[in-house]
Amino acid sequence: MHLFRTKPVEQLGNDEGDGRDVGRLRRTLSARHLVGFGIGVVIGTGIFTLTGVEARDTAGPAVVVSFALAGLVALLAALCYAELAAAAPTAGSAYSYAYATAGELVAWVIGWDLFLEFALGAAVVARGWSGYVGNLLDLPTSAFGEESTVNVGAALIVVLLTVVAVLGIRESARVTGALVVVKVAVCVFVVVAGAWFVRGANLTPFVPPSRPEEASGGLAQPVVSAVLGLDPVAFGVGGVLTAAAVVFFAYTGFEAVANLSEETRRPGRDLPLGLLGTLALSTVLYIGVSLVVVGMVPYDRLDRGAPIADAFDQVGLGWAAALIAVAAVAGLTSVILVDLITVSRIGFAMGRDGLLPPAIARVSPRTGTPVRITLAFAALVLVMATFVPLGTLADLVSIGTLFAFLLVSVAVVVLRRTRPDMHRPFRVPLSPLLPGLAALACLYLMLNLSIETWLRFVAWLALGLLVYAAYGYRNSRVGAGSR
Repeated sequence: MHLFRTKPVEQLGNDEGDGRDVGRLRRTLSARHLVGFGIGVVIGTGIFTLTGVEARDTAGPAVVVSFALAGLVALLAALCYAELAAAAPTAGSAYSYAYATAGELVAWVIGWDLFLEFALGAAVVARGWSGYVGNLLDLPTSAFGEESTVNVGAALIVVLLTVVAVLGIRESARVTGALVVVKVAVCVFVVVAGAWFVRGANLTPFVPPSRPEEASGGLAQPVVSAVLGLDPVAFGVGGVLTAAAVVFFAYTGFEAVANLSEETRRPGRDLPLGLLGTLALSTVLYIGVSLVVVGMVPYDRLDRGAPIADAFDQVGLGWAAALIAVAAVAGLTSVILVDLITVSRIGFAMGRDGLLPPAIARVSPRTGTPVRITLAFAALVLVMATFVPLGTLADLVSIGTLFAFLLVSVAVVVLRRTRPDMHRPFRVPLSPLLPGLAALACLYLMLNLSIETWLRFVAWLALGLLVYAAYGYRNSRVGAGSR
């Protein structure tokens, strides 16, 4: 049963481990900074690419509904994050909450899972950034974009943003804030300017009739289709739900706000504002932009790679394409930066608990950031972004995020029963109903991902268990206290 030893809830917000080992993060962030980080990581690849792919191949104009459904699930999960983050403001978010509820082994699995989400997410987005910059500036495809053997553009942006992440959290907040202003302004421009070109005929039928999906059998089919013996379909209600599972990728990363709770000045007030403000603004922008895009151009004529810019080009506003490309670059830049910051904070929390070597999680007294763990993860992201084509692995980011969301939702219910006396500055309404709905919705979306995605996910978790058995179990601080 030592595998399921738990960490006292009170220590989540106050435990600094052995201060001589890792040190303390600085509380410098406000609600405004948190919303900036949240928008910075959420609005990125999803809105600039997934809209075209899912509208054209899976949902048609009803991709708007897919974004709304995915946003609703994310909102339910955000409520759960808000309760736990406000009650126990600590780095590590879902990892730390699992440690207090489900035990050390589950916490390790979640932490390992979050490494996958944020490190792989940063690498995927870095390659997307390289492609956008290459197209915008007409740079050689041998160095920028998916055709390159060594993606120089992806490597450059990872190195540059690693420097920013190491310098300090306030410096990172300033850079992220500037990038957020650019991309939100352009998203508003897309909605306002594009609304003049929306045609009702392009939105009819809103939900195209379902049809068998091509080349989707075997390991490529969703788990729910294989289990229930259903033929995978494109369009129709099934297509809308499948698209919702995929576009959920567009909402991944908002939990980065919870990971910054230990660096927030007033976590009880600012964390719920940061989390819910991020989701509310992101969902409104996603629905608005996707509705305008599918209304401007027939869904089957949307470009899969750059649907928004292509839609404006098709209605005669080619000059807007460059503006949208600038916003896409700004959006992708902020996503990479926040991913790098977040994954380092998870590593910091696990190092403080002894599940990773404390020496690599030590906070620099000069910058107030965990420099070594930041550089370690940045090196991993650099290798993946430079050499590994990651387009087919985007679903792994979604399944990793949904798994973390599911566990956080369950943690809310568990702690309400085991620690009813815990101070909660923010409480999820209608508990356990809403957390239960959040957990079920996350599970259902996970089952709509392909079998091969699940196999890759299980393989990654199996590798993590080997690392835990070799190091984490023997060096756990909680374990040392129980022996």
